[in-house]
Amino acid sequence: MARTGSRQRTTKETAISVEIDLDRMVVADVSASTGIPFFDHMLDQLGRHGGFGLRVSCDGDLNIDAHHTVEDVGIALGEAFADALGDKAGVRRFASIRVPLDEALVDVALDLSGRPYLHHDVEFPGEKILGDPPFDPQLMEEFWRAFTVAARITLHLTVVRGKNTHHIVEASFKGVARALRDAVRIDGGDVPSTKGSL
Repeated sequence: MARTGSRQRTTKETAISVEIDLDRMVVADVSASTGIPFFDHMLDQLGRHGGFGLRVSCDGDLNIDAHHTVEDVGIALGEAFADALGDKAGVRRFASIRVPLDEALVDVALDLSGRPYLHHDVEFPGEKILGDPPFDPQLMEEFWRAFTVAARITLHLTVVRGKNTHHIVEASFKGVARALRDAVRIDGGDVPSTKGSL
């Protein structure tokens, strides 16, 4: 049975479409088009390193700010991810990893707990990442908070070290992707909780 989810989200600020396939059987490719090239690149990292089929498109009010686009994509992606997980029967549930990217090292731990919580211990040494438009790395906390709340997971994201803002952000996405890949892996048949549900 395919573990897929999709979301359409339309507000006065954004129009978003998301499709995700946790086993890359139905949505076979990874593509992102949000109008923010660096953010598209990070979503691509999430899909490819997560082993997911992932399609994201967003038409947002970038003439005002990238905030609405980044946060709303996090919401829609989290909701689609939760749909794809279903009742979570058989998943490994917990995962953690440390991921380097050159001088940057990021620690990720997560739990598909059903209880949204984000610990985001990430400080960026630089300003916006150059591009057209430039990308404000402070939006990463907004993205991860929106995603964890909508997906109903617990996520701890901590930078161990790093000097380059691009490297820190990219290592964060790769780390979360690999941890999600491990956590959603089928490792049994029952829901991994003494409560019988997550």
